[in-house]
Amino acid sequence: MTIRKTADFLLSNNDYLILTHRRPDGDTVGSACALCRGLRALGKRAQILPNPELTPRLAVLAEGLIGDAETAGGCVISVDVAAQGLLPARYAHLADETQLSIDHHGSHRAFAKQTLVSADAAACGEVILALLDAMEVPLTEAIAEALYVALSTDTGCFRYGNTTGSTLRAAARCLEAGADTLRWNRVLFLEKSLPRLRLEAYLTQHAEFYREGRTALCLLPDAVLKEFGVDEADLDDISGFPRDIAGVELGMMLRTVSDGTKISLRTYAPWNASDICANWGGGGHPAAAGATLPCSLEEARKTVLETLERLGAI
Repeated sequence: MTIRKTADFLLSNNDYLILTHRRPDGDTVGSACALCRGLRALGKRAQILPNPELTPRLAVLAEGLIGDAETAGGCVISVDVAAQGLLPARYAHLADETQLSIDHHGSHRAFAKQTLVSADAAACGEVILALLDAMEVPLTEAIAEALYVALSTDTGCFRYGNTTGSTLRAAARCLEAGADTLRWNRVLFLEKSLPRLRLEAYLTQHAEFYREGRTALCLLPDAVLKEFGVDEADLDDISGFPRDIAGVELGMMLRTVSDGTKISLRTYAPWNASDICANWGGGGHPAAAGATLPCSLEEARKTVLETLERLGAI
């Protein structure tokens, strides 16, 4: 699908349900909120399906936009969902009913009946802004704020290599439309709770280094999170922690989750995070990707190290 064809599709229907991905970040939440508000501005019925893992920090964006999963009906759209397996478990059955998937991951695995993937976009929020423009939806303060959260989240506050001139122009439009960028920069990138600081100290102490410090691996056991009182909000952007260490080209975080071990990989050239994660059935972007293995943390660590050794990364 092109932007124009997708915009025409959205204009041709009147009732929408919007899906976000598991462990929702600012891009999927911000994109969903901006799209929902835009569709409502056109007089359409739109609601975001409740995500059980939505953190309070991002929930404020979605106030008044979340519907009732039990009684809702309408055209199902997913935003920033790169694969069927990234849908929350409670919505797995909606994969076959998804009419449209809007995404920016080059590794997108099509599951919807129609798909719009703009792999050059730094964030799904960029794609949503282009759609809203195509539908002639005014950029209100609330929409701009949601889009700014989407843009800034997936670019690390515009520090990552995926940031383009288009990304910065989109962010400038959000600022000019009234988005409180100062507040969101503080909330998303500056403020850290005491549990988060204790967690970072633990990760620093227990990090594993290979290739003379160019590869770093951190393990995040569930027991440690409970010991420090860490919640989901405290884990925002924790995946990038190993790569932020000076000299690291390939940083990996392994975390215990309900269905096994989540692998988060962040890289600098010459490593391609998406290609590496494809070895474990995952994907993403060249500099940021992930996968989930249905096994324990230690078993996942062994699998990961075996793969990295084969690739010459350790």
